[in-house]
Amino acid sequence: MSFAFVFPGQGSQSVGMMNGFADIAVVKQTFIEASDVLKLDLWQLAQAGPAELQNQTVNTQPLMLTAGVAVYRAWKNLGGADPAYAAGHSLGEYSALVAAGALSLQDALPLVVARAEAMQHAVPEGQGAMAAIVGLEDDAIAAVCGEAAQGQVLEAVNLNCPGQVVIAGNKAAVERGLEVAKAKGAKIAKILAVSVPSHCALMKPAAEKLALLLTQIKINPPAFPVLHNADVKSYGDVNAIREVLVKQLYSPVRWSDIIRVMAQHKVTQIAECGPGKVLAGLNKRIDNNLQSFALTDAAALDNAKSELK
Repeated sequence: MSFAFVFPGQGSQSVGMMNGFADIAVVKQTFIEASDVLKLDLWQLAQAGPAELQNQTVNTQPLMLTAGVAVYRAWKNLGGADPAYAAGHSLGEYSALVAAGALSLQDALPLVVARAEAMQHAVPEGQGAMAAIVGLEDDAIAAVCGEAAQGQVLEAVNLNCPGQVVIAGNKAAVERGLEVAKAKGAKIAKILAVSVPSHCALMKPAAEKLALLLTQIKINPPAFPVLHNADVKSYGDVNAIREVLVKQLYSPVRWSDIIRVMAQHKVTQIAECGPGKVLAGLNKRIDNNLQSFALTDAAALDNAKSELK
């Protein structure tokens, strides 16, 4: 019996997202540290927005990274133990690696900003898209992508939980995919309000830029296993970590598999470390036997301290 920490990615940001942590000194200090590195007031951005600025990927990525790390530091400050495993959803993988000591926050911040810029530049605005499909099994989604691609890129990119998948690729292909999904009985099939088609083959030019950046960053073996999105494995070898972070940009986020592997390794409790409850909701749908916690404020941290074993 053990517990794991998971870190949310883009989509969990909101104006006032750190309200529940405003009185925790180490949280504020982490935001000051990160703001100094980027010369950008991240606390102001978190608390006052505006949402349009929060939602620009070059801001969202460092904002969510800082939030996840700040909450983890608050957990450690309470005397909380290291988790048996950690993972992060997409961008959240970087938060998990900082928590595990594999990356420093100072290095990770400019790295995720550069990652965001590379992703933004990989596909001209308006040419890529992402869409959520609810109510179809994974094999049906694969059939949707095969049928609707018509020579363009269309892939299942976020395998979030049974019956909930995100597809991405060329905008026209994604739009065709929505129509095919509806015809196959999808309960929901809708375009997501994102500017970048993440985790599909269109991100390979961004991955090449990221590979170059990662050669200049010091990476340490993580203090606890971090299960990676692209292959659901953890690595002590720092070059393997570099390679899997590059692969992550153009590979699906295998979230359902990550949670199942944690359960197979006797994890019984999973705490979402950062704003929002998106992952806690997904995790329950993947394995209802897992006890889920969302560390959304100081009271939730205190409760987790007494509950996580």
